[in-house]
Amino acid sequence: MGWQSRTRTLQVFDTELTADTVEWCPIPQWAHVLACGTYQQLLEGDDKHSTEESAAPRRIGRLYLFDCNPQPSFIPPLTETQRTETAAILDLKWCHVPISERPLLGMATASGEIQLYKLIEAQQGSSGLECELCTDLGPDRLALSLDWSTGRGESDVRVVSSDSTGSITLLSLGEADLTTVCQWKAHEYEAWISAFSYWDTQTVYSGGDDSKLKGWDLRMGSSSPTFTSKRHTMGVCSIHSNPHREHILATGSYDENVLLWDGRNMKQPLSETPVGGGVWRLKWHPSQEHLLLAACMHNDFQILHCQKAMEGQETPCQVLGSYILHNSLAYGADWSRLPVSSSAPPSPQDPPQTSSGLVESTGHLRIQYESPTASFDTSLEDDSGRYIPDQCPLPEKSSVPDLFTSDAWDSVSCLMATCSFYDHMMHVWRWDWSPEEKHEAL
Repeated sequence: MGWQSRTRTLQVFDTELTADTVEWCPIPQWAHVLACGTYQQLLEGDDKHSTEESAAPRRIGRLYLFDCNPQPSFIPPLTETQRTETAAILDLKWCHVPISERPLLGMATASGEIQLYKLIEAQQGSSGLECELCTDLGPDRLALSLDWSTGRGESDVRVVSSDSTGSITLLSLGEADLTTVCQWKAHEYEAWISAFSYWDTQTVYSGGDDSKLKGWDLRMGSSSPTFTSKRHTMGVCSIHSNPHREHILATGSYDENVLLWDGRNMKQPLSETPVGGGVWRLKWHPSQEHLLLAACMHNDFQILHCQKAMEGQETPCQVLGSYILHNSLAYGADWSRLPVSSSAPPSPQDPPQTSSGLVESTGHLRIQYESPTASFDTSLEDDSGRYIPDQCPLPEKSSVPDLFTSDAWDSVSCLMATCSFYDHMMHVWRWDWSPEEKHEAL
């Protein structure tokens, strides 16, 4: 059977400051909520409040909140509901379970703080965020990442964070505070990433600019790691535990490789997949255990299928699709849990089909400015008024037609959000993967 993959842009948003993290709320009732964080280091002369005596650079950020309606229409799916000026944001993560019946968003900042924001109902039924708790990790450091222990519904809610001094901090969430449980020096240089094993939340992983991947058993203390891997050849900057398959771990590095691991044997990875760019973020799909989304810095966003590697076949993960429309460093990426229709969004007029079944397109992307705040959305139309995403040519038949064997893989349609750094852009797009005959029937 031949398979076809298609990505279609739904909306583009100018974040004005450089964008580096984007996160959909994972709680079903609030799955329509999207957060985006930005990071901007002010250059000399940009900051009116700076003085010649101040040596430290000033880093500012902005937290955006959006509501999303993905139903097929000609109206952009995102509505901005709030923007908050903050310290520069290095990472955002939603707690996977509600706290006091509300979603909670964690934020790692350049001021060395972990800040927690509660989602509230704002005016006219829209959503808003208000700061609930804040903890300082220590002086002279940037908080670089955070992860929640709740990836599989853990009731003992904790946060792990990494920072620019190479330290890891474990925090416990109480009824009215976020308390530091322990903090230890884990890496020689920046600790770019830290993450829980969602299957055993007493296990924490960390990666640093010293090119080392380490594991820590919190029951044994933090004096020494349970393992140290030098399998990556450059800084380790992304780690994500698979919430659907026990022991499976994905890691990424500036060395442009995604490694898949079995946590019971960290001497040798299950697979190594070159993706052509430093891997800043990795995200497992919310429900499909074999799908992995990678933000590959200089090589866009890649969707990997990891089934064969997870089964121990020692083969690189297959790249199923790529999103290539960002023009800068691919940093933030996340899957939405919102359902999307399996059919294509409607077009103003049906485009002609070629003999090969591909869609013919001769138009170009036209930008339609809509926001009075200088943010803009794309109209995604060509000169004939046709909807650009529906005209994107489909790729040739997949060279690996045996990837999906069950009925569950008859087709996959996903909504995604990604952001890129220097061009300060956030994109919302959908990815469709389906058998060739299904595309012919549409």
